[in-house]
Amino acid sequence: MGSAVPRAVVLADSDSRWKWAALVARQLAPKHALDARFLQTSTTPTERQIAEAGVVPDTSKVVGYGELLDDPALAEADLVVLGTIGGTALALIHSLGMAWDGGSRRPVVVSGYVGVVYENLVDGLLLRVGSDMVLANSPHDATLFREIYRGVGADPYTVVEAGLPFLGGQRYDPSAVGRGDRRFTVCFAVQPTVPAGRAARAGMLDKLQRHARRHPDRDVLLKLRTRDGETTSRLERYPYRTLFEELPDPPPNLTVAHGAMGDVLDRTDLLVTVSSTAAMESIHRGIPTAILTDYGIREAHGNHFFAASGALASWVQLDEGLVPRASASWATAHGLGGGDAFTAARAQFAQLRSRVTLPRMRPFYTQQNASEYLESLLSRHGLGLSGRPLPSALPASPTAVRKLIQRGAGGLYRVGRRRVAPVIRRLAQADTADPARLR
Repeated sequence: MGSAVPRAVVLADSDSRWKWAALVARQLAPKHALDARFLQTSTTPTERQIAEAGVVPDTSKVVGYGELLDDPALAEADLVVLGTIGGTALALIHSLGMAWDGGSRRPVVVSGYVGVVYENLVDGLLLRVGSDMVLANSPHDATLFREIYRGVGADPYTVVEAGLPFLGGQRYDPSAVGRGDRRFTVCFAVQPTVPAGRAARAGMLDKLQRHARRHPDRDVLLKLRTRDGETTSRLERYPYRTLFEELPDPPPNLTVAHGAMGDVLDRTDLLVTVSSTAAMESIHRGIPTAILTDYGIREAHGNHFFAASGALASWVQLDEGLVPRASASWATAHGLGGGDAFTAARAQFAQLRSRVTLPRMRPFYTQQNASEYLESLLSRHGLGLSGRPLPSALPASPTAVRKLIQRGAGGLYRVGRRRVAPVIRRLAQADTADPARLR
């Protein structure tokens, strides 16, 4: 028996996947109450990051897998959206499928991707098999996903064409430049790991400084994703915030920007990035967008996705005045055109929800076809083949432990740089000033 008020539940493990999943739930079930369940991981979003999505859940709590599997709100919901990485999606499909087996009713389960799918395409898709709907963000992706599912014997009809749910906002108006205090604004959207190395990220800041000095009539924004103490879906080993604070004399028209990406895009005339999802939002609005080629056009960076877009550019070209615009036909094929992208997804959800019963969720990987891979994926989440938590008090995921250690090391580095190092420098200066102290 379902609850009196129709409900949707969003399961999320990071800030970006919460935003995607919450907005998907609003698109598919706009009149449903929304319950947020944040998985207890090293990337669990903060209250500020949760609020930045613009969706206020009716209930919200951080949960472990055991608590989640026994949560009656899930089984009684109409809709569950998995805002998680692929391995977590498989673990939940396997375990929740077993927990709900034999029940008279279960929710419609939806999974998908937060942005550009540029790595681990086949692996990620197969980990999402068992969802009732796997959302594709464009006609291009939908065709590709279905071909892969057909090739391995999975149901291609679970792939449903939709779009990125956070696309929208005001269309770009170039005539706004020059009105009042509005200057031409260049926004660089950072990514946690692209480029990854310290030298490359410091070099990116050098390029931003160069552009700002070469164009003093422009405002140049360094758009950060997080504030101190926050994490993202990928670990940022060399935060731009820290590197920016180390700049000896940044130009006055180069500043740091925080807040929702949509708000920053409202005042952006040129969006620059390597391959951030912000480029999708920007192109959708008609904002000139530059996908950087300075570090190559590579699958590892994700900018290969934009190869035929017309938006590829280097900082040298931007310095020289290039303001690229994406091809309209490319944008349409990749889900960045106009129209309601969720029409088909809403119809599919309504059709599934109208059924008296839904079949048991079954992942692609089973004990019959991939027992070692399945057991490994489940154990990383502290779950066994039985679908229940393993009887262990130790942290289940070595990856999560590594992330926690790395985050702690990063914190120690920042404390040392900001607090300890200045004290040591002052003592050294004092000793130099007083030779008697050196004896």
